[in-house]
Amino acid sequence: MEWKTGEPPLWLQKDLSLWLEADHPEAAEAAAMLSGFAELVKTPGSMHQYRMTPFTLWNAAASGLNADRICRFLHGASRFGLPQTVQNQIRTLMGRYGMFRLTPAENGLLLTAESGDALGLLEQLPGVSRFFGRRMDERSVEVGTACRGLLKQEMARAGYPVVDEAGFLPGEALAVRFKDKLMSGAPFSLRSYQQEAVAAFTRPDYGGGSGVVVMPCGAGKTVVGLAVMAKYACETLILTVSGTSVSQWKRELLQKTSLSGEFIGEYSGERKEVRPVTIATYHILTHGAGRKETAHLDLFRSRNWGLIIYDEVHLLPAPVFRMTADLQSARRLGLTATLIREDGLEADVFGLVGPKRYEISWKQLEKEGWLAKVECTEVRVPFSGEDRESYDQALPREKIRVAAENARKLEILRKVLEDCRGDRVLIIGQYLNQLRQVAQETGIPLICGDTRHEERERLFQAFRQGEVQTLVVSRVANFAVDLPDASVAVQISGSFGSRQEEAQRMGRILRPKSGANAARFYTLVTEDSREQDFAVNRQLFLLEQGYRYEVKSAAELAEAAAGREPL
Repeated sequence: MEWKTGEPPLWLQKDLSLWLEADHPEAAEAAAMLSGFAELVKTPGSMHQYRMTPFTLWNAAASGLNADRICRFLHGASRFGLPQTVQNQIRTLMGRYGMFRLTPAENGLLLTAESGDALGLLEQLPGVSRFFGRRMDERSVEVGTACRGLLKQEMARAGYPVVDEAGFLPGEALAVRFKDKLMSGAPFSLRSYQQEAVAAFTRPDYGGGSGVVVMPCGAGKTVVGLAVMAKYACETLILTVSGTSVSQWKRELLQKTSLSGEFIGEYSGERKEVRPVTIATYHILTHGAGRKETAHLDLFRSRNWGLIIYDEVHLLPAPVFRMTADLQSARRLGLTATLIREDGLEADVFGLVGPKRYEISWKQLEKEGWLAKVECTEVRVPFSGEDRESYDQALPREKIRVAAENARKLEILRKVLEDCRGDRVLIIGQYLNQLRQVAQETGIPLICGDTRHEERERLFQAFRQGEVQTLVVSRVANFAVDLPDASVAVQISGSFGSRQEEAQRMGRILRPKSGANAARFYTLVTEDSREQDFAVNRQLFLLEQGYRYEVKSAAELAEAAAGREPL
């Protein structure tokens, strides 16, 4: 692309890192392109650092982006051009996607390489070659059907992804169709980007039937899952993160599809129902991992599943990866707001669930009116003298909690609530003692892990209907909770700067609003503390999505609130 405003905005380095001049007039356009093949690493000052990795480049290749296009963009966008060594690395890494293909054969599967030398590379890798059977010719070798998942997992870990063209079993037939109208009487249809996501996932020439769809919280990932179910019309196993998520999936199925309750089973701590559509939690599958894992494998084998949906796939636990390795003959859909895993298991997601098939940014959906316009503010809260002394004397591992529970945050929280009077507000935190104190001193209802499921649902319903204006919520509200009318979120403590968590918490307020379609996201961070250091990591996620992240002191917050128009 040509830059209309003078010098290009990028600097490239030989280690595949890139620096973007954030204040450049066309930085947003460059960042949008970079998001297709690189990840944001850090944001020191006005320079944002990105990094290309094997996984970002493989996902780019899987989505149809080729090395030529990336290199042309980098050549034009870089202040000093594209070094040949960087170009060579990009072409080499992207070239590995498609170098090996897995296809059906008479007695199992056939792994075919683009050349005999390429297959020879794999034969030198014990972790991969242990799955090889009879050598068929110079470029191909037999592989047992039962080894399909483990082979793909090991090849991705070794840096040689395989394109799986072995196909899928159809599963037991189950007719699923969308209703024309919701229970409220409102008409229902898929949004344009949801249709695009389903088409990308099911597209046969890109290995349709396995992979990950990346969409913001609040954009309707669940609806995409339902649409894929309707497309393939087969019995489906849905794996998700919590009992609350199970309830949401069941509610969406009943409200939007032709399925009645007798076809939908819940496999959780409270129920063990296995039906044509079964919704299970990751926790129940991993509870007592090792001792009970064989028993839970029966869930996977108990019906002829044609589709498995992994909700919040970035949180898929390691024990479930082992189960997933045996499920390669079923179609697999991963849903997530971010591909970043804090545990470094991106290779396992890529190998066992599949590559990224579709992604749409928060800012694009905001621009089109599907998500609210969000103003993000970090408020720096000073310690009191007493708390500062406690922090200085705390052990290193305790400092983050002391900072997170800074007592002066309650004072700032009250100011935010006063500014947001009349809005529906979520107060979100990590530490129960802190949340209980907030609830006790403000009289706001608290939802945490100890809250009975029925009480949670009652409070969530009251919040949706406007009977309750403000809720205090622990981490139970991070995942898949349907709170469509929240317009303000106040994060008073978080878990060590997790970008995953920021995605979930941000998603609680992103659904479109009436009127100005605006929302506010506050993060209260203790000044000059370890919490401030971790907050930098959380900023990365918002910047990746194109949001401006404003930092204010407590005094500046009060001044801004005094002149603010209500939402």
